[in-house]
Amino acid sequence: MQVSVTFKNIDPSDALKAYAAKKLERIEKLLDAPSEANVVFSVEKIRHITEINVTSGRTIVHATETSEGMYAAIDLAVDKIKQQLSKNKKKLQARKTGNPGIRPTLAEEINEAPVDVDDVDDLDDFDEFDSDDDRQLA
Repeated sequence: MQVSVTFKNIDPSDALKAYAAKKLERIEKLLDAPSEANVVFSVEKIRHITEINVTSGRTIVHATETSEGMYAAIDLAVDKIKQQLSKNKKKLQARKTGNPGIRPTLAEEINEAPVDVDDVDDLDDFDEFDSDDDRQLA
């Protein structure tokens, strides 16, 4: 994975670069194609902001996190990226296998619907078609 790091309003640090690269290597197993990661570190007053953009093939994932410490912001942003990539991977696998997903089909909904025995007796009283109507159709 290629990692490019940008610093805004903060002095460049090799330790931050190495930490971000180490964390991003862990998510490489969730990606199918070769990937790039763009990391932007910035500071606004006491807020440390980490933005991460990961591009792999057609997949583009973005996460922004704000924290009081830069390392904590990196951890939170990488966690968001992991969640997004794993969700995307599950969707792709479900689509490939023909899995309908979480939503049950209409047939399953009908089969699982509760049936009251009292309602079945009411069906005998239902006379939508009279015997005269049946003779006219035949």
